[in-house]
Parts: sequence; C-alpha cells; structure tokens
Amino acid sequence: MIYDVIIIGGGPAGLSAGLYAGRGKLNTVLIEKETFGGQTSTTHEVENYPGVLKVTGPELSETMKEQVEKFGVEILKGDVESVKFDDKIKKVITSKGELQGKTVILAMGAKPRLAGFKNEEEFRSMGVSYCATCDGAFFEGMDIAVIGGGDSALTEAIFLTRFAKSIKIIHRRDEFRAAKSLVNKAKEHEKIEFILNSVVEEAQGDGLLEKLILKNTLTGEKSELEVSGCFVFVGLDPINDIIKGKIELDEGGYVLAGEDMKTNIDGVFVAGDLRKKDLRQIITAASDGAIASIMAEKFIEGH
Repeated sequence: MIYDVIIIGGGPAGLSAGLYAGRGKLNTVLIEKETFGGQTSTTHEVENYPGVLKVTGPELSETMKEQVEKFGVEILKGDVESVKFDDKIKKVITSKGELQGKTVILAMGAKPRLAGFKNEEEFRSMGVSYCATCDGAFFEGMDIAVIGGGDSALTEAIFLTRFAKSIKIIHRRDEFRAAKSLVNKAKEHEKIEFILNSVVEEAQGDGLLEKLILKNTLTGEKSELEVSGCFVFVGLDPINDIIKGKIELDEGGYVLAGEDMKTNIDGVFVAGDLRKKDLRQIITAASDGAIASIMAEKFIEGH
C-alpha cells in the first residue's frame, strides 16, 4: 500500500497533522514509538491552550489521539529505523515493516537536554529526573532542586511544591527567560528559594542522590546542597537521528523550513518542535501540523 501521508511522531504536531489529513480524506498513517502527546503527556496542567480552561497534559493528548482515530487515520506503535527520500515515493523503514508514502511529515519533536554535570547519567532515575509529572510524587516531603530559568523550570517547580518539603531553583544567571508572572509566582511561594549565578558541577550519593556540588559563576566558590531529588529543565534537543544527512538542518540540528513547513526535499514536510522556530508550545506545534497536512495535500494534488 502507498499512503498519501506518513506522519512520524505522535505529539501535538503529528496528531494535528493527522487530524487535518484524516478530515481531508487522505490515506494516512501515523507512527509513534513512545507516548502519544509527546512532552504534553508529561505536563501536569495545561492552561494556555485556547478554549481549554484547565486540563492535564495526558487528558489533552488522549483527546487529540481520539480525534485522529475518529477520522480514520491508521495508528502504529513502533520505532522508525531509517528513511529514504530519494525517490518520488518515500520510504519509512520501521520496526513493524516498510511504509511507502507520497508525502512524509516529520514530527518527532525534541527531548529534554542534559544539564551536563558530573554523574548526571549515573543518577538518572535515582534522584535526577526530567519529568515533574512522572516523578514528583516520589519526592513527597523531601528537599529537592530544580535546574533552569525558563518557563518549564518555573512551571514545574511550582507544580513540585505539592510534593516537596522545599525547592531550590538553581539558575546560572540572575535574570530569567521565564514569563514575569511565573517568576513572581515562584518568588512568592513559601517552599521555593533561588540560588542564582550558580551551576551544578556534580551529583553525589550512595546509590541514590544525596547532594549536589554547586559552583558560583561569578566568584568560582563551591558549595554543597543536600537534596534527595534534582529536576533538570534546561532546554531541548531535536530528535533528528533518522534524518541527519538527509534533510537540511541548522547548526542546532533543527530542520530548516519556512511557514509552509516545506523542507529542502520535495514531498517532505516538518512540524512542531523539530522545526527551527522561535516559540515551541502546544499551540504552535498544532498549528505547524495543520499547515504541514494542508501543504502535503496540495503537493499530492500538484503531482
């Protein structure tokens, strides 16, 4: 079978693309290797999606998936191993077999970036986490740290106050990228304190995380911070392993495409956090997905 559209990735971008492709009566398959909803599925509360006053990330993700299935899109759970974009008919090789399509929409998204301190990998899931919704409850009544200064770091720190005894937000600067409303909300919370102009150099503990070694970025002075948990929110890295060398990327590894979502390969489009862009939010990912699907439909009609 040759599909009209193959969508790689089941986050908001991929699901939105699937919704529009399904409603457009395009023969569409969407493949996702992990959890539908992507990073949205690990977000405790979504308050900035128009028309939705309050919803959890998993609830919103499941609703999006149900919409896609309602319009007849085939859903596959599996891993994409490689892609072939050289011919008119594109090929996507998966753990479930080879898929062929007239167009492909890349919506693999991005993943949390490591902070880069010593022993970070060793203590992953042993006190170091990248998902407050997933792991917050494990730190009931404990002292924890949050690394980062953006919206995600402060949002998740505020969420973690419902579990933790205390939270230290560690930020390498004394100014924040996060929205002022979030900064003020965090500063006003009795459980949250800030350690500014500081970075984590090392994690220590006997099996489980027990302390962090901090370094002041201005003075070079080192100190110890005793914590049972450390949540890292320092940005994202694009998930681009299968397309390196096959699609034009920027220096950060993001796919280069304009507002029409067209890549440098005819018939291949990109949507969501994988695309080079200024704002990565659920709403912008969904917008990208809708545009990519419409552009794919126009491409099929023109060829």
